[in-house]
Amino acid sequence: MPVYKGWRNPEVLLILMAAAMPLSFSTWMALLNNFSVEMAGFTGREIGILQSLREIPGFLAFTAIFVLLVLREQTFALLSLLVLGIGVAISGYFPTVIGLYCTTVLMSIGFHYFETMQQALSLQWVKKERTAIVMGKQLSAKSISSLVMFGVVWLMLEVFAIEYRYVYLFGGALTVIAALFVWGAFPKFADAHPQTKKLILRKRYWLYYALTFMSGARRQIFTVFAGFLMVEKFGYDAATITLLYLLNHAINMFLAPKIGKLISKWGERRALTFEYIGLFIVFVSYAFVENHVIAGGLYVIDHLFFAMAIAIKTYFQKIADPADISSTAGVSFTINHIAAVFIPAAFGLLWLISPSAVFLAGAAMAFVSLVLALNVPSDPEPGNEVIRGYKSPEALPA
Repeated sequence: MPVYKGWRNPEVLLILMAAAMPLSFSTWMALLNNFSVEMAGFTGREIGILQSLREIPGFLAFTAIFVLLVLREQTFALLSLLVLGIGVAISGYFPTVIGLYCTTVLMSIGFHYFETMQQALSLQWVKKERTAIVMGKQLSAKSISSLVMFGVVWLMLEVFAIEYRYVYLFGGALTVIAALFVWGAFPKFADAHPQTKKLILRKRYWLYYALTFMSGARRQIFTVFAGFLMVEKFGYDAATITLLYLLNHAINMFLAPKIGKLISKWGERRALTFEYIGLFIVFVSYAFVENHVIAGGLYVIDHLFFAMAIAIKTYFQKIADPADISSTAGVSFTINHIAAVFIPAAFGLLWLISPSAVFLAGAAMAFVSLVLALNVPSDPEPGNEVIRGYKSPEALPA
């Protein structure tokens, strides 16, 4: 792997791109509910359709490999950032149901392709012993940007009473400017290994696929139902939920790099085991919590465990054929989003019967993930992908 001097190196580029994404995405998240209701007349039906449409590009992330037939990963990542920024920047100019659907899909295409390429480039460019550390720094950079943008959006709306369209335009333009800056400031870095330009599903990656699927399922419990619990059961208002978001990002800003270092020191098996035991406890606690302060604390702890998911990515980096990284990044995003297709609707019906049952089901998912994590070897590598189950032939007796 080439050695780069100065700040114009792949690690800095990855961190700057990670920081550029939330400048627009956090703006979109902060404005969505109010804008959709006040300006576009959304009801629960329309917001549900919009959230489903938003997940479709994530489900179709495997199509990134076809784009890579004509574009390099670095170029594709930066173009995706531009699409994300443009999608957010124009959202305020289309205050209708169809208009918001269209701008959301455009924004989501940029977001999901960028996240796919960011992961692929991180696993290609960064040495294995530093990957968890660098990914922790990327999470910290995202949290810093998110904190800044939540604060800026609040100031623009509450203090300066700026119209929604100009707030959207400001946040989207920041991402566009950042993308154009890094495009011009950094050279085109060479790929460490030529990438496979076709879709692949390898039998020896089965544990990685399973861990990725369960991670996506766990994400839905947090994003859809944990926040809803805070509102429905404990009466948290929008301002309090926003404060929880800010607290989550503030904690991540400081702890994500430390978690990256911890994963690098502990190894993937130990880190994932710790994560899933913690999640099991958190989900069971969600099911029975009666105190609003404790509930808020669980929400913050739950969010913190997201950083531990770095271990799934570094596990894959250690077992993968380097040529498979870009193709598998797209496939893994699709696998991660399979749960997003059915869990919100199915568990939404379960919620009507028993909200506690939703979180106990989440605890069961955490237990399944724990069983899977215990199958990760202490020293994963090609030929030693799992402790039990299918391994690549080179690990088998002659």
